[in-house]
Amino acid sequence: MPDTMAYQVATDLRALRAFVSARALARGMPPHRVELLALAVSELATNTLQHATGGGRVHLWAEADQLICDVIDQGAGRAFGRDMPAADAARGRGLAIVEQICDEVAVLDGPEETVVRIRLGL
Repeated sequence: MPDTMAYQVATDLRALRAFVSARALARGMPPHRVELLALAVSELATNTLQHATGGGRVHLWAEADQLICDVIDQGAGRAFGRDMPAADAARGRGLAIVEQICDEVAVLDGPEETVVRIRLGL
């Protein structure tokens, strides 16, 4: 059963990072990897708050030697696989950062929600 937390506004992000960090540590993820996971989830949740309505939720669980985290919202699918934006670009680094720090990133588009699933080895 995954651990779940919802978020609605930007002020929820600190609690979301703490939730993700605590659950990842409890599942045996080393602290330096926990920091990467918290950064990735924060970037995805920020993207939700900027580009979707209704907030989102996070599901987190472990399978074998991986920690899996779904960031779910009602926004449109995300475009991954892009190069890192130029240093002087005003936007666009968040999703590129997520791809670089996670072992795997997948987008699961459904009729009523979009799931970005990230995986990091424990």
